[in-house]
Amino acid sequence: MSNPNEPADGADGSTEQPRAWWKRADIYQIYPRSFNDSDGDGIGDIPGMIENVPYLDELGVDAVWLSPVYASPQADNGYDISDYRAIDDQYGELADWEELLAALHDRDMRLIMDLVVNHTSDEHEWFQRSRAGEEPYDEFYYWREGDPAEPPNNWDSFFGGSAWSYDETREAWYLHLFDEKQPDLNWRNPAVREAVYEMMRWWLQKGIDGFRMDVINLLSKPEGLPDGDPDGGLTGAEHFMNGPKIHDYLSEMMAETVETVDREIMTVGETPGVSVEDAQEFVGEDGDGLSMVFQFEHVSVGDGDSKWEAGEWHLPAFKEIIERWQTGLAEDGWNSIYLSNHDQPRMVSRFGDDDQYRRKSAKLLGTFTHTLQGTPFVYQGEELGMTNTPFESIEELRDVEAINFVEEAIATGDAESYADVRDAIEAVSRDTARTPMQWTDGTHAGFTDGDPWIKLNPNYTSVNAERERTDPASVWQYYQDLIALREERDVLVFGDFELHYPDHPSVFAYTRTLGDERGLIVLNWSGESRSIDVPDHVDPGLELAIANDDAPQTLGTTLELSPWEARVYLTG
Repeated sequence: MSNPNEPADGADGSTEQPRAWWKRADIYQIYPRSFNDSDGDGIGDIPGMIENVPYLDELGVDAVWLSPVYASPQADNGYDISDYRAIDDQYGELADWEELLAALHDRDMRLIMDLVVNHTSDEHEWFQRSRAGEEPYDEFYYWREGDPAEPPNNWDSFFGGSAWSYDETREAWYLHLFDEKQPDLNWRNPAVREAVYEMMRWWLQKGIDGFRMDVINLLSKPEGLPDGDPDGGLTGAEHFMNGPKIHDYLSEMMAETVETVDREIMTVGETPGVSVEDAQEFVGEDGDGLSMVFQFEHVSVGDGDSKWEAGEWHLPAFKEIIERWQTGLAEDGWNSIYLSNHDQPRMVSRFGDDDQYRRKSAKLLGTFTHTLQGTPFVYQGEELGMTNTPFESIEELRDVEAINFVEEAIATGDAESYADVRDAIEAVSRDTARTPMQWTDGTHAGFTDGDPWIKLNPNYTSVNAERERTDPASVWQYYQDLIALREERDVLVFGDFELHYPDHPSVFAYTRTLGDERGLIVLNWSGESRSIDVPDHVDPGLELAIANDDAPQTLGTTLELSPWEARVYLTG
């Protein structure tokens, strides 16, 4: 079977690239509150993004994924939307957004909007009219009558506690898989689906280039909303992750929205809990039509029953996950490649060495994400090697999930004070990725003239964009080279993946092959020097394309690797 992800042969024998622009793209995620503040209120905004479009262009990215900027009471930093067609006042106006879109398009960059349709804010007009029992909105959400002291089932919220809250106005319970101010939409109701599709078409007509779909595999809940297994981790997840009609809903969504416009639209679905086989049903040739999904196996490696129990992880286990996804979607689908985003800790703190080898390990991790099969996603500040931030008290936290975790741990006696859970907060809380972008070593890291909405990482005086862009050995310069290299070499985009030394405890080595092109990527994922033999069937004489340390220009038979060294050898 031919690989549909490879370039196709043209009739004249030339190589004709696939139409899908997003396979070649490098996508940069902006977290609006923390990117750049233009008006001094301490919160990032759209005019601040516009000011830095040249920065993104210089870095070389092809598209921007913009986390929610819609009107919102900000119970969950914008993932609780009160008006899907309005820009939140703190970020600007719709005219500002239109200027951002134009500025990106003028520089041949695309814009991906966040789509949050598993739930709305409880301040959305739909919910306000639903709680009043007003038709046709009365069944827009999951309502259940019953004893105010007894939730309808035992489902857990992702943010802790029950997934149900009792509403005194309607005198009924409503479902919320996240915060109580984020009621779940009832996707079994055709009127809900059509209202969502109409909104999506409105944004597509505005000229956007795609959607990142928030927790999209949670839309379908089963009839009767049965109790979940309390011993299976998150109670109820077996019912609402990849629910019974999820593929019907997504296929319908694509047909009613993305497939109605005459241009290539990228869709990436956030899909917690999916396996490779599940993913094929979303993105495969016979799947729902999504471009790709965000899966969580690799960023959850070493975790216990919850994210707050993140433990020691081992490279062979990580390699097994990566190989399974690389090979599993090679002929039917496409991977998203990431190690960090607004919900994950800073990758150099989670997967690298944010102390002695901060810069070098940040480069290694960037090499990894830019040399696998799939579309790489760069989270703001990743290109600087930004690290997790120390939080000294609960008062410094802003993330509702983290605050709930601390309060619940103290209330249940699992912790006596914040000090007992501080290590977990600083390791994995979402706040660690949401501190302001570090632009300069000046006041408030050049992010704002006011008081930042969340504390700055104190290392901004040494880790900042101004310094990185002028240092030829910086992480930023290395990312610029990586992005350019991937754009130039088809083998790094479409090549087959083969893992070498799967059981090696600290070296991650793999080849990419596309016709006569070959690449060898070798990563010493440790703080110790290592030596390995080049795999026997790897072509001798491959040339060094990029490395984060001094390295031989051509490939020999043995590789002597310094701590956290990354090398990419390619056919000349």
